[in-house]
Amino acid sequence: MLGKHVSSPELLYFSERGSGPPLLLVHGLMVSGEMFEPVIKHFATRHRVIVPDLRGHGRSQGLPPPYNAAQLASDLADLLDHLGIDSTAVLGYSQGGAIAQQLVLDHPRRCSRLVLACTYAYNMATFREKFEGHLAPLLIRILGLRRLANLVVSQSMLQLDKERANWLAGLMANQDQKLMLAAWQETMAFDSRRRLPEIKCPALIVAGSHDQGVPIHHTKMLHDGIPGSHLVIIDGADHALIWTHPDEFIRVTEEFLDS
Repeated sequence: MLGKHVSSPELLYFSERGSGPPLLLVHGLMVSGEMFEPVIKHFATRHRVIVPDLRGHGRSQGLPPPYNAAQLASDLADLLDHLGIDSTAVLGYSQGGAIAQQLVLDHPRRCSRLVLACTYAYNMATFREKFEGHLAPLLIRILGLRRLANLVVSQSMLQLDKERANWLAGLMANQDQKLMLAAWQETMAFDSRRRLPEIKCPALIVAGSHDQGVPIHHTKMLHDGIPGSHLVIIDGADHALIWTHPDEFIRVTEEFLDS
């Protein structure tokens, strides 16, 4: 089954595929739900997969600010209400993992299982991260999204083949520059560190051993902070592991969802 909803000015655009226990996929910054293209088909063989475009991204660009984590999580809760889903497994990738954390913290009964992939509790934890965080808005203004996308992909996703790298850069370049500047500021402000012990649902944390976009210290922070969380580090993978190691990513996710 494939469903879409774009008519309501207050509801996120989303696609829906498959049947079975629900699985909500939450994309990262400067992309859209399309980023999950390599894994949706497999997940849909066993799950009712819901893939929204977050407020300000993709086909939800028409929704106005704010773009902070609380608003984006509230949007997801509203979408679940619209779909008649009381509780779902949630998978958040990169900045989508921050939004997934906010969803389970603000609406704990909505999340039955939580998968956090290549993500963080606080993305400004080191001097380098703070410097790059404050530099990024300037680069967006100077370079524009297309050239910045090419730079990001070439620097932090070295394992992508040329075709996939061009696809991902195009996905990033298709976002609205003004909205991405606002969304980036909200990303820098996100900090769940003190609230991690409040996450009580089963949680899986997945990371690539060579991830330079979200280094391994973030993974350890999440694992130490979320009680009883499971940790899987995919050896040799970087921030693009969902595209370079899709079979391994699917395997560890499905094992966790089935456990």
